[in-house]
Amino acid sequence: MPEAVLVIGGGLAGSEASWQLARRGVRVKLYEMRPRKLTPAHRTGKLAELVCSNSLRSKELTSAVGLLKEEMRRLGSLIMEAALASEVPAGKALAVDRELFANYITQRLEEHPLVEIIREEVTEIPREGLVILATGPLTSEALAEDLRRLTGEEYFHFYDAIAPIVYADSINWKKVFRADRYGKGEGSYVNCPLSKEEYQRFVQALLSAEKVPLKDFENARYFEGCLPIEVMAERGTETLRYGPMKPVGLIDPRTGREPYAVVQLRPENREGTLYNLVGFQTKLKYPEQERVFRMIPGLEQAEFARYGSIHRNSFVCAPRVLRPTLQLRKEPRVFLAGQITGVEGYVESTAMGLLAGLNAARVTRGLEPVVPPPETAHGALIRYLMEADPKHFQPMNINWGLFPPLDLPPKERKKLPKRERYRLMAERALKCLAKWLSEIGEA
Repeated sequence: MPEAVLVIGGGLAGSEASWQLARRGVRVKLYEMRPRKLTPAHRTGKLAELVCSNSLRSKELTSAVGLLKEEMRRLGSLIMEAALASEVPAGKALAVDRELFANYITQRLEEHPLVEIIREEVTEIPREGLVILATGPLTSEALAEDLRRLTGEEYFHFYDAIAPIVYADSINWKKVFRADRYGKGEGSYVNCPLSKEEYQRFVQALLSAEKVPLKDFENARYFEGCLPIEVMAERGTETLRYGPMKPVGLIDPRTGREPYAVVQLRPENREGTLYNLVGFQTKLKYPEQERVFRMIPGLEQAEFARYGSIHRNSFVCAPRVLRPTLQLRKEPRVFLAGQITGVEGYVESTAMGLLAGLNAARVTRGLEPVVPPPETAHGALIRYLMEADPKHFQPMNINWGLFPPLDLPPKERKKLPKRERYRLMAERALKCLAKWLSEIGEA
């Protein structure tokens, strides 16, 4: 029998990866340091302990995360099996009893004859054999340092400084203009111009908005290069005009002069379906982000694909260091899984664990690792990890802006109600998933 695959980390991604290996007949050594050594966020030694929320978000197939969960269910996900077994009423969301959820997963893995759970801390990546690193956003300093050695220090990050992302079709294009500073470039940036009065109202709303309180393991020692937008505003009313809202070198073609202030939007993907609010990383609560950022001209009806945040999180610059199979480019025997790959959220992290486990099992059996089609939710996430701009890479949740557009003329696509468009995209994804699974012999 082949050597066991080592899985480091017993969170959602590591548990899922272990299950995917074992159900394909591959022996697993799952290392989890808890309860011998707890992280600042965890409280128990149970596998797949949920620490921030009991919600796995929407169940509806017309939501991107609902589609991702359905794909995972069809791929034989242990985490989805456990979620359905421990579900509690939560309307259209999938919420679970945290204790039942963790107990279910722990018991299933403890009872599996091919899974050996070793309660030890791993401080360096083993130098031989197949390894899946699934240590989560709070990867220990020693192991993180070893991963930095493998990937290159400049491609490893300890903190998210995430700016909000809005859908392109929710921007009021009549109020914004395309231009790069001083006319340089090809007009990649979209600019939302503010008058003096609009700027002052915006700053006051920013200062009075509710913030997310810091967790016990976080602190307010922000890097100067990624200060929350509200912290910059606290330094003085005009501070933002000399920072991310600087209007210098931008001429509004409708007035022929520089605006008083400007919010720049940068395209987040090649299709131009998503735009990032440049420099707007924030600790504002999500409803407050909607309220305050919709005061920006052109964003009055903005729909958010991702909200801004700043929190501790270990992740790699995926476009630089990962293959689409979740193997390290420099060391393909090592797979990454979970949030460390550059995805955000419980469900997305689990999905990466599922793919890492599937591919490690294939390599063990002498098969080529595979990549799901981009029309699927799993494939859309992988494509983001591979194609995002490395200079501005930040973790991402699954959202419809990551999927290829429907194969319809642009005018027809625009006429479709969003719910119908998303229904068709979900239908397409599940068909592509079934075909792919059949082609790779996993059906």
